[in-house]
Amino acid sequence: MKKTSKKNNSESEVMEEMMNETIDLNPLPIPFPLLQPVSGLYSWSSLIHPINPIPISNPIPIPIPGPIPGPNPLGFEQETFEAETALNPPIFPIIFRSEQLRVDVDGRYPQMQISGTITSGLTQRVHWIANVVKTGVKQWSGGIWYKDGNVASMPYTQIVANITSSFFPAQRSAKITFSGGGASFTRAYAFVSPYFHEVEFEFDCATGVTAVTQINTGDHPNRPASIPVENLSITKVYQRAGFDVKVTPGASVVPLTGATGGSNPNWSDSEMHDAMQTYWSRFANKAQWSMWVFFAALHEQGNNLGGIMFDDIGTNHRQGTALFNNSFISQPPAGDANGAAFVKRMKFWTACHEMGHAFNLAHSWQKQHPPAWGKPWIPLTNEPEARSFMNYPYNVSGGQTKFFSDFAFRFSDQELKFLRHAPSRFVQMGNADWFDNHGFQQANALAEPTFKLEVRANRQKPIFEFLEPVVLELKLTNVSNQPQVVDEKVLAASDDLTVIIKKQNREARQWSPYAQYCFSPDKTVLNANDSIYESLFIAAGTNGWDVADPGNYTIQVALHLEDEDIVSDPFYMRVAPPRGFEEEFLAQDFFSEEVGRILAFDGSQVLTGGNDTLREASDRFADRAVAVHAQIALGSPLARDYKLLTVPENGTREMTSVAEANGKIAIVKAQDSKADKELSNALLENADEAAKTLGHIDYRYYVDQLSELEAAQGNNKEAAKSQGVLLKTLSERGVLKRVLDDIDDRQNLYIPTRTKTAKK
Repeated sequence: MKKTSKKNNSESEVMEEMMNETIDLNPLPIPFPLLQPVSGLYSWSSLIHPINPIPISNPIPIPIPGPIPGPNPLGFEQETFEAETALNPPIFPIIFRSEQLRVDVDGRYPQMQISGTITSGLTQRVHWIANVVKTGVKQWSGGIWYKDGNVASMPYTQIVANITSSFFPAQRSAKITFSGGGASFTRAYAFVSPYFHEVEFEFDCATGVTAVTQINTGDHPNRPASIPVENLSITKVYQRAGFDVKVTPGASVVPLTGATGGSNPNWSDSEMHDAMQTYWSRFANKAQWSMWVFFAALHEQGNNLGGIMFDDIGTNHRQGTALFNNSFISQPPAGDANGAAFVKRMKFWTACHEMGHAFNLAHSWQKQHPPAWGKPWIPLTNEPEARSFMNYPYNVSGGQTKFFSDFAFRFSDQELKFLRHAPSRFVQMGNADWFDNHGFQQANALAEPTFKLEVRANRQKPIFEFLEPVVLELKLTNVSNQPQVVDEKVLAASDDLTVIIKKQNREARQWSPYAQYCFSPDKTVLNANDSIYESLFIAAGTNGWDVADPGNYTIQVALHLEDEDIVSDPFYMRVAPPRGFEEEFLAQDFFSEEVGRILAFDGSQVLTGGNDTLREASDRFADRAVAVHAQIALGSPLARDYKLLTVPENGTREMTSVAEANGKIAIVKAQDSKADKELSNALLENADEAAKTLGHIDYRYYVDQLSELEAAQGNNKEAAKSQGVLLKTLSERGVLKRVLDDIDDRQNLYIPTRTKTAKK
């Protein structure tokens, strides 16, 4: 029973109709009775009762018979106990072993995986997954590629599955032969269910809000021609993903007194969490295959939040989701002749999307880095173009029109593999924590995007050394088919650029640069598929060192233009741990405001303490990336006459102005030779590593500065040589031909008579 039982009759009728729908027991329509799928859940268990000891005076070894045939089966130790005398009888434990097998080789969306979970006693558990191919009649074989838990107890590397199908479920069985790892044995499993897990949904509504839990796939004409026209429910979506779905009978109506301001229809996360505890009949602070789905009008964030997996309060996450029917998902695109069908489909899609988060599914473009358990359960890849419930329709190329024209109302194969075969603690509600609070939010994005914004690092893997100042690059591409006018400095640090940094298991924070720039508009035309680039020194700012501690980080950037907001995909990176005590010791001085400002502004002749730290970093870690940044920061101020404010020692703090303190601007003459040495060491000695840590944009900028310094000294030959190193390095790193042509032309300016370098 509900903790409160007040219901709105019309809303309850909608829920009852949804719960009385036909359950999709067979995951795939199959001609009856000629073909029966073998996919589903199988099990085996063994319970060994205590053995009564024999009352004799001399101990006699009495072996406990193992339930698994074969030598050291599954790696579990077979123990031999000795009976004591009748005066001191032994206590033999009950030994319980159980196994679950998930076969996923036919039916709807088969992933050609077989996985299993083996439990021994109360605590020992191992989970395994195998990729399989069909090798005979009702036979599949393959290698075990994933293990989790007590992996030492699972030495096997290969399986052969022979599966008996029958119209009668009780007669279905699976026989698995394990081999490899120096052992082999065979186990027979009994069929349990065509589904892999049981799960229960409860759909509740706020006062005046109606749940959208099913649609007709043919109501809107923008759909794939290949999908059947049918009444599709949320229940059926998750059944097809592999779950035996139950729906809690009797929907509750949650009164608005729980929302912000009483009668205000807007809800906060904490208010929804309170409502979940009050109105969800299954609420418990524990992991369970059960989820609360709440249909409300609006979130306190307003119109731009369509739904959210809100429950990260307390110790058990991912138990509650909410959908906001009056948000932007209720607004059809301008000119859509089937607006009502679009809105209903959008509400249905949003519900399935947010419920997917409660199953611990990430967004389609966020798969490469893990949820809170610290490492990915499998090496996933991002799917930014996936036609999946877990992608944002307006994020794909062509926008939501293109998305729905190809969308088959399903999850991607990677997501199905996770739902069906990941260790259950990763998927079960209230178990492994969700790595972040995710909602379906609408940026001011056009239905057909004009630009694409990317964050990237010029290295094979986005892993940065400890002490290495992090420099990323931004790329803005015109993805429309028409030329677009943009400001040349649109990607420079300004109020139009928002950068969010989130270290794993910490709160997200907004990057605040040491300086914001206000440029005079200088428009340029960006043709279709052309891009502009900018470097981003993200390591430090007025918040301090945002990216310094070892660990995983997520970076996301938003650019505000007049007509639209462009939001990048999240960029995932890692800072490696220190290699030794020396690095840890220096870090205490290195991660300071002085060093951060010196690096951000390419040097200082005033912040001597920071310069000393950079000199120490350059000397002690000459083979590390930090040395490149340190040498540039130490050498750049020496390459030009430096204006330095000086105040005589008799100037006091009570003086109200520099003039009153007899202060003046002094010119510190350039030290060309010292600057040349520092910059040459940083940029030319190991050019590829310098380009890697600085990024291609900054590396070219600093080499150009070095060439100008050398030419100013009358050494055009060295200036051309520096440009030659730049050309060779960036060419080998795959930089665009037009950039290489510009470098080649610049090299020719220093030595006009030379032969131009041939480039691809």
